[in-house]
Amino acid sequence: MQAVGRYVVAHYYRELLHFLTRSVKDRDTAADLAQESFARIYAAEQAGQAIRDPRALLYRTARNLVTDHHRRSAVRAQAGEVADGGELAEADECAAPAAFEPDVALSSVQGLGAMLSTINALPPRCREAFILYKFDGLSYAEVAERMGISVRTVEMQLQIAMKACWQCLDATHGRTEQPGR
Repeated sequence: MQAVGRYVVAHYYRELLHFLTRSVKDRDTAADLAQESFARIYAAEQAGQAIRDPRALLYRTARNLVTDHHRRSAVRAQAGEVADGGELAEADECAAPAAFEPDVALSSVQGLGAMLSTINALPPRCREAFILYKFDGLSYAEVAERMGISVRTVEMQLQIAMKACWQCLDATHGRTEQPGR
């Protein structure tokens, strides 16, 4: 270990261990996280990264590791990773949320693209009313005032826009249009 690495370990190990023990409430886990923090500082140093404030980098690294540890713990608890007998659950039982699946993510991106295309294809005044209402959060009266039109006209423009959006949503999800929309 080079000079900065030895210095960091010698001067900050106990301090960091106490910090991590308070953060994770387990001394063994804290020791593992401290070791990982020092290893990452050492690796950064070996890679030629200039370390101006080793203590700050050490604590930032440690905080990131604590955050990762808490996230993993939360996922394990939510997924019920430990069975009644203390055995680890099968990997398939600890799957990520469905939204992380590639086909679901792709579908979401494609659906968003279709919706944006639908909004962009609206007549200009209709699109303006829709954006002011839905994205800028203005009331019907505020949209009417901003555009110089009546509230009734705003209502009609928004009905047209919403019908187009519902049709896009139905088409994206492979549904036939529902009556009343």
